[in-house]
Amino acid sequence: MEEREFQQQQVSDNEDFGINADENAAGTTHLNENLEDDSEIEKLQAELQEQKDKYLRLFAEFDNYRRRTAKENIELRQTAGKEIIVSLLDVLDDCDRAEKQMENDTDIQHVKEGAQLIFNKLRKILQTKGLKEMDSQNKEFDVEKHEAITEIPVQNPKQKGKVVDEVQKGYYLNDKLIRFAKVVVGK
Repeated sequence: MEEREFQQQQVSDNEDFGINADENAAGTTHLNENLEDDSEIEKLQAELQEQKDKYLRLFAEFDNYRRRTAKENIELRQTAGKEIIVSLLDVLDDCDRAEKQMENDTDIQHVKEGAQLIFNKLRKILQTKGLKEMDSQNKEFDVEKHEAITEIPVQNPKQKGKVVDEVQKGYYLNDKLIRFAKVVVGK
């Protein structure tokens, strides 16, 4: 409404100064274009500000995520073995009791039985956590699983290239090799 009044006032002023209607229309059109350009610029600036705000928020959110995951990673590494240690505390308690019992008991058979129970409990706990022994005895020597300590001559030709003795067992943890078996190979 104000723009129309402005245009009418301008037409009236132009008539007073001898400006014809065509020249007035051109001036009004130019004025309208300037007004549209200004509103377009303001609109673009508002969109730009909105995009900058979104960017800053996204960047801050990502930075918080990065910090949080780094902190969680550190905490996970510090407590990674906690579950296994807690489960092994029962075995440690059994070892303490067995040690006290060995001081008082003179029957070697009781001591052996107690030690065997503790060893079995330890093996069972480790198996439930995913530990598995490697069976190497009388198997073909495999450089992917075995570490040859030495070779010894064998009388049976079927034993050549096979594991004759296991010096140190190999282990898998959740089907991933974690320790090679140290073996003696027949030649």
